[in-house]
Amino acid sequence: MSQLPAVIQLARSRLRPWRTSDRAALLRNANDREVWRNLRDRFPHPYTDSDADEWFAFAAAAPSPPGIYAIEVEGAAVGTIALEPGDDIEQWCWEIGYWLGQAYWGRGIITEAVIAVTEAAFREPNVVRLHAPVFSWNRPSMRVLEKAGYHREAVLVRGGIKDGTVIDRVVYARTRDTGLPYVPFTPSEDLADG
Repeated sequence: MSQLPAVIQLARSRLRPWRTSDRAALLRNANDREVWRNLRDRFPHPYTDSDADEWFAFAAAAPSPPGIYAIEVEGAAVGTIALEPGDDIEQWCWEIGYWLGQAYWGRGIITEAVIAVTEAAFREPNVVRLHAPVFSWNRPSMRVLEKAGYHREAVLVRGGIKDGTVIDRVVYARTRDTGLPYVPFTPSEDLADG
């Protein structure tokens, strides 16, 4: 991920590395049940000082990890957007994830950030596919991804559990042509008859 920019200036926000001086803003925006409800369980709730310490030990380390951005609005870090590279046979397939403080929802901030980070990721020579699994109740996030050119690829029926509820997960993806040979999947007659 060495070619990813450290800072991306956008119309509504600035994407930049996390800093330990972001602590108060992180705690204020991350400690929200509605934010947590749409994220993997590795994002804790309640979000405590020790959770912030753990996050800063990783995200604000020097050098800062590439592909992890604080979303800064009006001088405050109000969320994050990040790229997570795949491994093994999925090494060219990365996951994009994001969250934003609830006070900033509905302003187009995340849509703009997803578009910018997607474009930056596809400038990486070894990125073919970006994907984002979204909880089925999170329609606003699905709309963000659609506006950013992602397409609904699959529904993972009962593909997760969150907040004590078994949920479907909807996978959105966007790909780019690499010039490499491509073998598309076509169902065989054996599968079609099943």
